[in-house]
Formats: sequence, structure tokens, C-alpha cells
Amino acid sequence: MSDIFREVDEDLRRDRAEHLFKKYGGAMIAAAVLVVAGTGGYSFWRHFQAQKKEEQTAALVTAIAASAQGPEKGVEALAAFAGSADPSLAAIAQFNAAALMIRQGKPADAAAVYDGIAGNASVSAQYRDLATLMAVMQRAEDGDAAQLTARLQPLTADASPWRFSARELTAMLAARAGDTEKARTLYRQLADDQQAPSGVRSRAADLASLYGKG
Repeated sequence: MSDIFREVDEDLRRDRAEHLFKKYGGAMIAAAVLVVAGTGGYSFWRHFQAQKKEEQTAALVTAIAASAQGPEKGVEALAAFAGSADPSLAAIAQFNAAALMIRQGKPADAAAVYDGIAGNASVSAQYRDLATLMAVMQRAEDGDAAQLTARLQPLTADASPWRFSARELTAMLAARAGDTEKARTLYRQLADDQQAPSGVRSRAADLASLYGKG
């Protein structure tokens, strides 16, 4: 009897499965095709992106190498590359172009390039912050000290990877503006900060002494 009941149960399940397949089979097949197509499409997209990244990286290396023919050639090649590259690689090209401009004695032009990177929302925040730091650095000798200090303020926060350079530059701007007390305090804080790079601490200690002991 148990065998008969088992056969009947199997027949019922088979009939139910056939009924469900007839009712939903088309949708199930379509869904399966979409999953396969989606997986294949995603794999192709990843491969395409990786290949594109490799090609752009090679093109960036070529553009950087153009500087061997002179800074102007390098700037021209890097600008051409940045015009159509992925934002992160374009930013690297622009950083290199700005460095060449500095070598040419063109800090104002370099600062303008850094400003462009800093204002580009497509670029990662760390790159934008570094560009802000570099832009301020190019204007530190003759730019408006108060405005430059305001631009540096977010970069001096404890969470910023550029905080030590930003604090050192802020101290320099304070000294340039005649606020030697603020400069001395900032330099002393840097000198005493064990997390700061040794070079920063050494310079800060010397300058803190220069502006008087407290």
C-alpha cells in the first residue's frame, strides 16, 4: 500500500510541476536568461573597464615621458591626455603638469591647475584636498593670508591625511601675516606631535624657537 501511495504522490507532484511550468515556465526561462545575460554582461563590462584602465594608464605613462623633451612638451601631452581620461587618471596627469609648470617658474599657472582639480567633484576627496594644499602652497608668499588660511582649515582636521602639511603651512601664513604668537603655538604643537613626520617636527621645533619660547 505504501508503494501505491508513493506512486500517487509522485504523480501528483509531477502533474503540479507540469502545471506550474506551463503557467510560469516562460517567465522562469526569461528570468534565467536575464540572470545569465546579466552575469555575462557584468563580466564583459569588468573586462572592458580593466582593459580601458590599462590602455589609459599606458597613455598616461607616455604623456609623462613626453616631459623628457622639455616641460612645455610634457604639459601639452598631459593636458591632451587629461581631456579625455578617467577623472582619477586625469587628476594624476594634471598634478604632473602642474609640477612641470612649477619647474618652469610658473606658480600661478600651477595654482590654477590645482584649483581645477580641487573643484572637480568627479575626483576623489583626497586628491581634491591635496590639490587645495598645493594651490595654497603656490600662493603662500604673496596671496591673501586670511583667505589661504580659510582654505586650509578643513585640511587641518585630525581626520585629514594632509593635516601636518596643512598645519605647517597655516603657521607659515600666520607668521607672514605678523601673528607670531599663533605661528609659535602652531609650530610648537607640531614639534610635540609624535605622529607628525620627523622632518615636520624638526622644522617646527626650530621655527617655534625662532618665534620665542612659551
